[in-house]
Amino acid sequence: MLDMPPLSNAGGAIEHRLDYADGSSRRVFVTHVETPYPQGRLIVSRTDTRGIITQCNQSFVDMSGYERSELIGQPHCLLRHPDMPAAAFRDLWETVQAGRQWHGYVKNLRKDGGHYWVFATVVPNVRDERIVGYTSVRREPSREKVAQAEATYREWIRS
Repeated sequence: MLDMPPLSNAGGAIEHRLDYADGSSRRVFVTHVETPYPQGRLIVSRTDTRGIITQCNQSFVDMSGYERSELIGQPHCLLRHPDMPAAAFRDLWETVQAGRQWHGYVKNLRKDGGHYWVFATVVPNVRDERIVGYTSVRREPSREKVAQAEATYREWIRS
């Protein structure tokens, strides 16, 4: 995945082009509006082995700003924020494809262009000794850890 610089400013939102590892790309509009994580809630989703969303809970729907019908069948990278470096997702995929749990701080993009931060745990779903998909559980992140992640991710993007 390769992040491109902003393309234009449209009504307060900045347009970005996101290029993905599979060769696809899309344009997204990003604002600086953060939606606070809902206290005491977990955001849960499941994907197949390619990262296509197969299930999600209501907290996931609410925080993403999408309807459930807009999420199911879509790649989880639909929520990728341009501030997230490709290296973070490479690490996630390498870890879970090796059958291990991954933990990290993730800035997700909402449908309306805003964002929300999560502390994510992604685990492989194993059946008959074979990975058949992944489950991601997101929790409210520590604001101190979010600040650290933002600084780290800015450095990774510059590199």
